Amino acid sequence: MIPKIGIKLTFVLAFLVAFPMFGQEQKYNGDPDSSFEKARELAFNKQRQQAQDTLLSILTKYPNYHEIRSFLATTYSWDGEYKKARKEFATIFEKDTKNKSIWEAAIKNELWGDMPYPALEMTTEALKNFPDDPEILYLKASAQENTNNPIEALNTVQFILDKNPEDKKANDYKISLNKILSQNSIGINSIVDLYSDVFDPMQYHTLKYGRQTKYGSIIAKVNFNRRFKENGLQYEVDLYPKISKGFYAYINVGLSNSFLFPDVRFGAELYKSLPKSFEVSLGFRTLKYSTTTTIYTGSVGWYYGNSYWSFRPYITPGGVGTSTSGTIAYRKYRSDADNYLGLSLGIGFSPETNQFNFNENEASIINLKSQKINLGYYFTSSNKQNAWGTQFAVTHQEIIFDPGKYFWIYSLNLSWEIRFK
Repeated sequence: MIPKIGIKLTFVLAFLVAFPMFGQEQKYNGDPDSSFEKARELAFNKQRQQAQDTLLSILTKYPNYHEIRSFLATTYSWDGEYKKARKEFATIFEKDTKNKSIWEAAIKNELWGDMPYPALEMTTEALKNFPDDPEILYLKASAQENTNNPIEALNTVQFILDKNPEDKKANDYKISLNKILSQNSIGINSIVDLYSDVFDPMQYHTLKYGRQTKYGSIIAKVNFNRRFKENGLQYEVDLYPKISKGFYAYINVGLSNSFLFPDVRFGAELYKSLPKSFEVSLGFRTLKYSTTTTIYTGSVGWYYGNSYWSFRPYITPGGVGTSTSGTIAYRKYRSDADNYLGLSLGIGFSPETNQFNFNENEASIINLKSQKINLGYYFTSSNKQNAWGTQFAVTHQEIIFDPGKYFWIYSLNLSWEIRFK
């Protein structure tokens, strides 16, 4: 037994002598600048973990190489690890508060981490070291906007522009803030439908006033309709109340004493944002003529880069069966949500988008066959104060009183809106 124990002890001692660093952290040994450059290449090529391992290794020997620690913190920010980034920035600021680029990275970390109040405090400290610096002031304005103080943010941006009127980033931000502060709007929308057969041209016009509030937006509308050589008015209100972050509602009420519109229309819908840039909704619309029709609807939307896809079905139960229709829409955004090219395709007839008096015609109306394509273009003035839109649609629709036969409908839609404080 004793010789065997001796052999084991000899083996253990030999192992420890041969591998003295086993179980200990290995120190970095190399050129920190070249290793830093390699780590940057890894980080920008989405090999973030390898980059962070390299940066941490360098810091074991060069803990005061602040540019490396700052870049490590920035990679944490990119990964959404804002607390880890904050810790690294705090380590730097214990020894160095004179590096502007590190201040900028640290403030951005707070903004990206949805911590605008600490970001605002940091801009105050940074400006003590770099008075009137435009980049720090720009970050200050971003923090002010994110703390629900767009007026203060606008004042800060204006201060930048007073020093340098040609600052493009500040000018663009000023336009964006003015848009946010323009909480009122007045708009006009006009549609003309031209029929290939049967009907004379039909007109639809809307005058609307909108107001943005902290609880959501409200839009009051007066709709004018000329059909069948008759005129009619409808009064409508749309509400978009905010419920919580990523969760809001749509509520609509409309009244009319003209047969061209429902006597009463109302509807509601709930919208919820989901991960991966998806949004879903579920709701209904009710139209009350001499009888009442309820349409159930909803939507699935997906934002992908500057593109948006959506699908909306309409389901209309009735005494003669259930009617279904649907629309697929696509938008390609340009500079913002008010500037885009849109395309939609629709199949089936829905009383929501084609308001007819049902009465005795319910069976023939809800089962109408219809196909529609719509192309739209929306754009704004350079200061975002004016917004225009134009749409052209072609519909192939079954004739109500002559099943099996179709006509073509050519629709032109023009809109204009002005926003003001």
